[in-house]
Amino acid sequence: GVYTADFPDRPPQPFNYTGAPLTANLATTSGTRLSKIAFNSTVELVLQDTNLLTVESHPFHLHGYNFFVVRTGIGNFDPAKDPAKFNLVDPPERNTVGVPTGGWTAIRFRADNPGVWFMHCHLELHTGWGLKTAFVVENGKGPDQSILPPPKDLPPC
Repeated sequence: GVYTADFPDRPPQPFNYTGAPLTANLATTSGTRLSKIAFNSTVELVLQDTNLLTVESHPFHLHGYNFFVVRTGIGNFDPAKDPAKFNLVDPPERNTVGVPTGGWTAIRFRADNPGVWFMHCHLELHTGWGLKTAFVVENGKGPDQSILPPPKDLPPC
C-alpha cells in the first residue's frame, strides 16, 4: 500500500512540452508510482525538459546502474523520427546525465541488478517537486540474480 507499480510507459497526454506558454491541462495526480521491470530486460528512457515553470537543465542520476546516453536533442522528442538518430555503436556510459534546457535525453540500460533503484534530478529542490521515481527490478532465475531475503534476526522498524 506504499506505492503502485503503474508508472506510465508514455505520457498520458502528449503536448508541446517546450512550447511557450505552457497551456496544457496537466491533470496531475498525487501518489507514489514506480515502474516494475523484468530482470535482464532492456530499458529505454527519454527524459524530456518542460517549460512548466521555466526551461532548465536537469542533471538526472540513476542509482544502481550505469546507462548509455544514446541521444540528446532540443525541443520535443519525436518518437517517429528521433530514434533513427540514436547512437547505438559507441554511446557514452554514465550514471548521471544532463537533460538539456528545452530539450531531451534518451538513455538505455540493461536491468540486470535486482532491487529498488532511485532515479532523480540532482537539484534537491526539484526532487522535492517530484522529479524522481524508482524502478523495481525483479529477481532473475538464479541465486546470483536475486536479492537475498532479509536475515531472520533483522529487527523490525
